Amino acid sequence: MSTETVVVGLSGGVDSSVAALLLKRQGYKVVGLFMKNWEDDDTEEYCSSRQDLIDVMSVADVIGIDVEVVNFAAEYKDRVFAEFLREYQAGRTPNPDVLCNAEIKFKAFLDHAMTLGASKIATGHYAGVREFQGKFQLLKAEDGTKDQSYFLHRLNQAQLAKTLFPLADYYKRDVRKIAEEAGLHVATKKDSTGICFIGERPFNEFLSRYLPRQPGEIRVLDDDRVIGEHEGLMYHTLGQRKGLKIGGQKGGGGDHDAWFVAKKDMARNILYVVQGHDHPALQTDTLVAGDLSWVAGEAPKTHWVYTAKPRYRTPDAPCEIDSFDAAAGTATIKFAEPQWAVTPGQSVVVYESRVCLGGGIIQ
Repeated sequence: MSTETVVVGLSGGVDSSVAALLLKRQGYKVVGLFMKNWEDDDTEEYCSSRQDLIDVMSVADVIGIDVEVVNFAAEYKDRVFAEFLREYQAGRTPNPDVLCNAEIKFKAFLDHAMTLGASKIATGHYAGVREFQGKFQLLKAEDGTKDQSYFLHRLNQAQLAKTLFPLADYYKRDVRKIAEEAGLHVATKKDSTGICFIGERPFNEFLSRYLPRQPGEIRVLDDDRVIGEHEGLMYHTLGQRKGLKIGGQKGGGGDHDAWFVAKKDMARNILYVVQGHDHPALQTDTLVAGDLSWVAGEAPKTHWVYTAKPRYRTPDAPCEIDSFDAAAGTATIKFAEPQWAVTPGQSVVVYESRVCLGGGIIQ
């Protein structure tokens, strides 16, 4: 039996619940921590945090662990939400979950856990960590369809040294089965989707409360025709097809091909669209990333074959790091095949086999 204390971040979902259960079975002294990260307009309709807390308490009761509730809403607003709004205002499409992990779950939470006398923290993320040649490596999860290493790529050596990922070798179906057999009522609870603080609410309506709408023209990139009006560039992301309200507009491609967002002209407030998923304007084989963060604490080699994900849902694509610009703090990454709708503000994450090396923000 271990007397080590591990503080587990409990969200009220099946993954974190089973992570806590597995650690308890391994003999750790487990303490649950429920984080409240959002307080603005915490209405019943969209915010599930009240129900999540009830679920956490019920799970803790069955497993037999104590739970502490901690409020990180102020830190969240300063470190994650303010940056999220800045990025949208600049015309980029940020990924707040990446920032939330780096700033809240593995910084504010980790610091708090240490004050509780913990030697480690744990979460229900699908990822792995191992020590190799004196360094900690972040690994992809066994369940490739659920792997979350992409969202964790900004973690550093000090954070990984104190982190456990109990679900590293489990498949989601097995996690649900373990929960069911243990009598945890969250066994069939559906996974939460959407951005952590927005929940299921309509995104445009949410954003318009913080950033004023700025309508402008929608033009065709190929011939500069005006074919519609947008409500604000912040509501659109590269490669977006739905919600443009320009259906039925004839174009150069097959007349009924769908329209996709290809470019934003921030200075002139123009949204440029192209017709057809395979339009050349949506394809690129080179990107520049800034705000770099490498798990090992040092940059990987240039001109070496890696794979990278320029967004979470894309398959790993073979690439090489072409060069680093030390003065600008950027890296140029070249892909073997063109990538679709590479989007400024999203993270590009680099891998060597199963090892997540880190990444940066697409410029």
